[in-house]
Amino acid sequence: MTEPPKIRRLTYADLPQVLAIERRAFPTPWSLAMFVLELSKPSGICLAALREGRLVGYCVCSRYDKVWHLMNIAVNPDFQRTGVATALLATLEERVGDEQARFTLEVRQSNAPAIVLYERHGFRGAGLRRRYYHDNGEDALIMWSTPATRAARSDGAADGSLDDVHNARRIRSA
Repeated sequence: MTEPPKIRRLTYADLPQVLAIERRAFPTPWSLAMFVLELSKPSGICLAALREGRLVGYCVCSRYDKVWHLMNIAVNPDFQRTGVATALLATLEERVGDEQARFTLEVRQSNAPAIVLYERHGFRGAGLRRRYYHDNGEDALIMWSTPATRAARSDGAADGSLDDVHNARRIRSA
């Protein structure tokens, strides 16, 4: 079994490696300015995942009042499905350190592996953002992780309530 990656805070010095991963992982990658902006926010959490000293993944999460928005998470394609994203998400939850925290994210509806990963971490589909992705007009699935959805994950239940998410409607993933 592969050893879990080392997780640490993402820094400005990491950005050349981050941009290289970003360009390989996404058809519409973030710009350097977008990463600099997110790293400069004192309330955000930005994490780097390393294997053998090499940056292989990262996540960027911003806090808006009482909600955490997972803005970006990516893993070098050569290291996908080796536990890097799982380690990043678990560390993010630990660093937030609030069992009542609510998280949200958008994901391409066609990105089934990512949706499965998020569901394993207690996220549930709650709506759609129509034509969210500019490269092809694809809709984004809006997902939420709340205390209730995480409790359902821990209990082995299939679903958790999204009652505390404004305007949420259960969206079943394929």
